[in-house]
Amino acid sequence: KTVNIKDYISKDKITVMSFWATWCSPCKRELDAIMDVYPDWQEEYDVELLAITIDDARSLAKVPAMIETKGWEYTVLADVKRELQKSLNFQTVPQTFLIDKNGEIVYTHSGYNPGDEFELEDEIKKLAE
Repeated sequence: KTVNIKDYISKDKITVMSFWATWCSPCKRELDAIMDVYPDWQEEYDVELLAITIDDARSLAKVPAMIETKGWEYTVLADVKRELQKSLNFQTVPQTFLIDKNGEIVYTHSGYNPGDEFELEDEIKKLAE
């Protein structure tokens, strides 16, 4: 079903939007790494993570099994037509956006290297203070 991204970005909550795809190894490593610290982030900063796949209609069929296997406890949405990707004007995944409690994008990060999740946590911490 079609949803409005604004319905998933709640007021008074910090939101992380992480764009990924089933064929993107760095994306999966990033979401795995965040999963290790995500329960702490939820408790300490009241953060919500939206994992938005840019898989096309054909690869979309692989998404539910992958989420199940990985044990990701994120809200997962699909940007099959890449409309959100186009409106946010980025080309490659993983692409991460940090949205403050007012719904404004305050930080963005492209790619993934081990440890990037701690840099993201530092940015979340600033917003939570």
